[in-house]
Amino acid sequence: LYLMLDLDKVIDYVKGKKQVSEEQPFGPNNLVYKVVGKMFMLLSLDSIPHSVNLKCEPNLAIELREKYSFVLPGYHMNKTHWNTIKFENGLDYKFLFNQIDNSYNLVVNSLSKKLKEELLNGND
Repeated sequence: LYLMLDLDKVIDYVKGKKQVSEEQPFGPNNLVYKVVGKMFMLLSLDSIPHSVNLKCEPNLAIELREKYSFVLPGYHMNKTHWNTIKFENGLDYKFLFNQIDNSYNLVVNSLSKKLKEELLNGND
């Protein structure tokens, strides 16, 4: 069963985070979201159901894949560090937004001290 999450609600949530840019390096059907130039989310619009690739801590990635049928190893990504979440029955905004937050935070935490300070202080 496909779940029709409101894509605008998902996109607005992502764009509400600090220093997020939206790009389309893989064509018009894939929206790439980056924080300070580093990708943390890929939203695929050409598949039904839609899906999103999110960075994930390796042990948690495995745990989520075992627990949820809509969480899969990252499609066309490093499967150790990325999950694909399909917009299918059982997925809700709370879970999805939590995974988006995790992905964003993993990327932010990997930034240099200088970039992290600029991000937190809102400097461009």
